[in-house]
Amino acid sequence: MNIVVGLSGGVDSSTAAAILHHQGYKVIGLTLWLMKGKGQCCSEGMVDAAEICEQLGIPHHIVDSRQVFQANIVDYLVAGYSAGITPLPCSVCNKTVKFGPMVQYAREHLGIDRIATGHYARISYDPDNGRYQLRRAVDRNKDQSYFLYDLTQDLLAASMFPLGEYIKAETRQIAAEFGLKTANKSESQDLCLVESHGSMQSFLDKYITPTTGDIVDLEGRVVGQHNGVHHYTIGQRKGLGIAAAEPLYVIGLDAGRNRVIVGDRTSASQPECTVGTVNWVAIAEPSTPIRAEVQVRYRSSAVPVTVIPLDNSRVKLVFDQPQFSIAAGQAAVWYDGDIVLGGGIIEK
Repeated sequence: MNIVVGLSGGVDSSTAAAILHHQGYKVIGLTLWLMKGKGQCCSEGMVDAAEICEQLGIPHHIVDSRQVFQANIVDYLVAGYSAGITPLPCSVCNKTVKFGPMVQYAREHLGIDRIATGHYARISYDPDNGRYQLRRAVDRNKDQSYFLYDLTQDLLAASMFPLGEYIKAETRQIAAEFGLKTANKSESQDLCLVESHGSMQSFLDKYITPTTGDIVDLEGRVVGQHNGVHHYTIGQRKGLGIAAAEPLYVIGLDAGRNRVIVGDRTSASQPECTVGTVNWVAIAEPSTPIRAEVQVRYRSSAVPVTVIPLDNSRVKLVFDQPQFSIAAGQAAVWYDGDIVLGGGIIEK
């Protein structure tokens, strides 16, 4: 069987390609050129991906996706931060820049209907409701299902995640056994944009002119100064430069008035939030509330929640206990055990 494997030049995607090649698949490597500079998705990664393909004896295709990345990720981030929200680029990138275009390229240019990546997640099929399921990876520390919640049924049907059953240490061991040059390559620790520009602040400052303004408390009293609303995020405590009797956290970003709003930890916790652009994965959109466990950030724990369907692909999440640092622009993803039921973007 023919399969296209997305290769970033890192150990995970390299090992995924090697596993499938060893299993007898006719593998074709595909690398998306997203931007210039350092990082696994850029020039450096493309060279490593090409060498992996040469080592495995498989074809390698490179697609210039820089315009797609600019429009869907860079412009999206700049617009979000300018408006005082904290966008999550990875889930948007997976659907609109990576999986969607990869499947399209594989079908239209190569006549292949299957792709694979090095993501840590699992896909299964539920014959009872005729839907593909997205599941957490065996390695919970590396699980990336949170970032993949927006994949459609068509994209899930066309995708494979060979590393979903492995823990990271096993991946490196397999890479070493195959003699892959990426076996000991260090992991990317940040977003590709952060890797490329040194920090998110440096990236944003290229597009958004920093404008100083007031940091205010809940009563509107000025308690400090900020150097640009886009440098702050909900829940942030460090770097505020404020001397106070108790710890203060960012609880609001008012881009229109160029203000950062701070308060204590209690005021930074919310009992509920509204989520939009919802994608239902394992189940069709329900007509009545359901119980689930939800993650409101990638590294946050899943907590009990009631998911209440609204109109226009929106839901209200009512937490059993108020949750800290609910940030507009981030993803909320709700689960039944290890199965992704759905997810969307936090609106307020």
